[in-house]
Amino acid sequence: MPEDYRYRTIESPGKGLFRDRGSRFVALASPLCTAAEMKELLEKLRSEHGGARHFCYAYVLGHDHSEWRANDDGEPSGTAGKPILGQINSNRLTNIAIVVVRYFGGTLLGAGGLINAYRAAAADAIGNSKIVERRVHTGVTVRFPYGATNDVMRVMNECEAVQKQSLYREDCVIEVSLPLSMKESFTQRLTRIKDVSITEGE
Repeated sequence: MPEDYRYRTIESPGKGLFRDRGSRFVALASPLCTAAEMKELLEKLRSEHGGARHFCYAYVLGHDHSEWRANDDGEPSGTAGKPILGQINSNRLTNIAIVVVRYFGGTLLGAGGLINAYRAAAADAIGNSKIVERRVHTGVTVRFPYGATNDVMRVMNECEAVQKQSLYREDCVIEVSLPLSMKESFTQRLTRIKDVSITEGE
C-alpha cells in the first residue's frame, strides 16, 4: 500500500523517564486528534505535576504530517521542543503529542545537556508506546434515487465505506467515510449506477 494511504501513530499513551544531575525529565507520549486536545493534555499534566518547572512539548497532526508545533516552555530556545519533535519525526509518527515535564535538580545542564535530556525522555516514551499503522480515510457525499439503495449499499460494503449521516427520501443523501485507497474504485463503481452523484467531503 503506498505511503499516502497509511500513517504511523501510537495506540495508547506511553511514559518515559530520563535523569541527569538531579533533574528528572518525565515524558508522556499521547495520541492526539486535534490541536485543542493539546491544551487539555497540558492542563491535566500541570495539575498532576505541581512541583515541576517546565512542560515542554511537541505534536504532529495529519496523515501528511502537515500540522505541528514545538514549545520550549521557558527552556533556552531550541533545547526542548525541537529535540522532542525530532524524535516524533525520526519515528515517522503523526497524530501524537509528547510532553516532557522537568523537575529541576539544582544544577544547570547547559544547552547540550538539555537537548540530550529532552531527546532521551521523548525517545523512552515512544519506546514504551505501541506503534500502529493505520489507513488514511476520506469522506464523500453520495446522492442517489431511493430505488438505487441496494446497489449503492452493495458498493459501500465491498469498498469498506462507513455511513456517517443519511437522509432517505425519494432522493437520498448519505455521507460516508472510506479508506483513501478504495476511493477511486468506489467512485467509478457508483457513477456507473444511474442517477448517482458523488461530491467531495463529509
